[in-house]
Amino acid sequence: MRDYKVEAEKRADWIREIVGDAGAKGVIFGNSGGKDSALVGILCKMATDDILGIIMPCGSKANYGTDLEHAEILARTFGINSAVVDLTPCKEILMREMVKVADITPSASTNINPRLRMTTLYALGQSHGYLVAGTGNKSENFTGYFTKWGDGAYDFNPIADLSATEVFEFLRYLGAPDEIIGKPPSAGLFEGQTDEGEMGVSYAVIDKFIQTGEGSTADTEKILKMHKQTEHKRRPPKVYGL
Repeated sequence: MRDYKVEAEKRADWIREIVGDAGAKGVIFGNSGGKDSALVGILCKMATDDILGIIMPCGSKANYGTDLEHAEILARTFGINSAVVDLTPCKEILMREMVKVADITPSASTNINPRLRMTTLYALGQSHGYLVAGTGNKSENFTGYFTKWGDGAYDFNPIADLSATEVFEFLRYLGAPDEIIGKPPSAGLFEGQTDEGEMGVSYAVIDKFIQTGEGSTADTEKILKMHKQTEHKRRPPKVYGL
């Protein structure tokens, strides 16, 4: 088990150095009300008081309910400046125009949400002179459970080396609200959506496989298939001649 006291101090120092080297004024991140964003927010707050968490509901009722509530609890608990940007009207306008060209598949539609959030974070971040902090963990990266050019886009990521299990442990050490620690991991993309439900395998199983290579034949095949199919997300775009 990691020494989370040492880990927190090292990561805060790392964030502070990145912000300083970039000549940035602070950090902005998407505050979803979930575990990963909570840990990133806490660590960034340890590094600088110039931090802004943006709550960005988009379509899902949960975004306007428990997700919003938990995001606000995190902000109050750790003194993180926050603001709400409602992206549902923006998505509705975009969808109305795109369906004139093609029928948008459910998967394509849900991936619009994180891409709108990325656009929002970078526009507000540039306006404030802030860097955008990523919120994806090691387990999500290995399985490719993130949106390319959406939540997969950021200036730095202070938790990318942590498994989902370690994120839970880190949050408990830091005294994160029980409401956040106890909720099922979810990207909040649509009603009833959970990460593990979509992937068809639990984070505990994924983390064990990443760490030891062990798991049932069915789970191992599923994890390796996700890893292989999403390899393009983890590599820079291919460029002819290079």
